[in-house]
Amino acid sequence: MEIVIFYEKPGCINNTKQKALLKAAGHNVQAHNLLTESWTVETLRLFFGTLPVADWFNRSAPAVKAGDVIPENMDENTALLRMVQNPLLIRRPLIQVGNLRAVGFDMAIIDAWIGLQSADTAQDLQTCPRDRATAPG
Repeated sequence: MEIVIFYEKPGCINNTKQKALLKAAGHNVQAHNLLTESWTVETLRLFFGTLPVADWFNRSAPAVKAGDVIPENMDENTALLRMVQNPLLIRRPLIQVGNLRAVGFDMAIIDAWIGLQSADTAQDLQTCPRDRATAPG
């Protein structure tokens, strides 16, 4: 199994579930506090690959919810600078296995990458449960 470096927001319900799935699949999870990590533009950029800039953001971040930060209006450099200044803006989790890095927890992608064994890959472990509870509809 893999050593998974997992950058989380301590206390995040989904991050706790995500780590449990990884551990249940036999992976060694090394959790780090995303909010206290000494990020630089260069180190943070490695996690986003070819994703559009808007997909780098935590949609539950207070600044995004308040409209102070509009991910769709950000260029790469501005987004990275804002995230380094305010790590709450960073979509979670950030995951590193060896030299490969990713953002978010799309279970199908994680399963194909390192394996999740028999986990229910249909559950949504990316959207904050608090946001789902208050969503219209």
